[in-house]
Amino acid sequence: MAAKNLLKQERVDFILDKLEELYPETPIPLDHRDPYTLLVAVLLSAQCTDERVNQVTPSLWELADNPRDMARVPVEEIQQVIRPCGLSPQKARAISKLSQILVNEYHGRVPENIAALETLPGVGHKTASVVMAQAFGHPAFPVDTHIHRLAQRWGLTSGKNVTQTEKDLKRLFPRDRWNRLHLQIIFYGREYCTARGCDGTVCEICTTCYPARKNPKKTRKA
Repeated sequence: MAAKNLLKQERVDFILDKLEELYPETPIPLDHRDPYTLLVAVLLSAQCTDERVNQVTPSLWELADNPRDMARVPVEEIQQVIRPCGLSPQKARAISKLSQILVNEYHGRVPENIAALETLPGVGHKTASVVMAQAFGHPAFPVDTHIHRLAQRWGLTSGKNVTQTEKDLKRLFPRDRWNRLHLQIIFYGREYCTARGCDGTVCEICTTCYPARKNPKKTRKA
């Protein structure tokens, strides 16, 4: 008798249980001290690994670790420190400008509001969602290219873009699990369901959800 692929709700239940079993603890991958240092660290992580960001930020915090001090640091000095993270000219300008805005418009504090966060230079929806979830504890489901890829492999989204994937995942999973699940999927993707190491037919979640899948799962880029 041929193996049957799991139904969507069965996949959702299995994924929740397996990720909770593998990752009962969900430490935040980016080292930070407060909402501001997390915001800057997430901004730096665009097209850069968390490990590299964590190597760079201690030197950046020596320059300044709050908006008022950072706003006084010349952009060139910021750029020099963050160069290993890539895109340093744009990121340095964004860090400088958003620090000035936080001082001038928000009394030097990071706003606990996703719409306000998204107006800051260099801060897109995903970065704002990470800050809302990890700095302030509000339910959010930040979707990066890795989560987008896994959601397609696991049959949780049609996968046209990260915006659609976020909506689909929020609809499928309990709201009180979003913040933990976002991190658990990232951890699983790095360890088991990597871009090159799994094509939808290798890791335990892929093979359990789709035992009848014979060919690699083609995924759409975000």
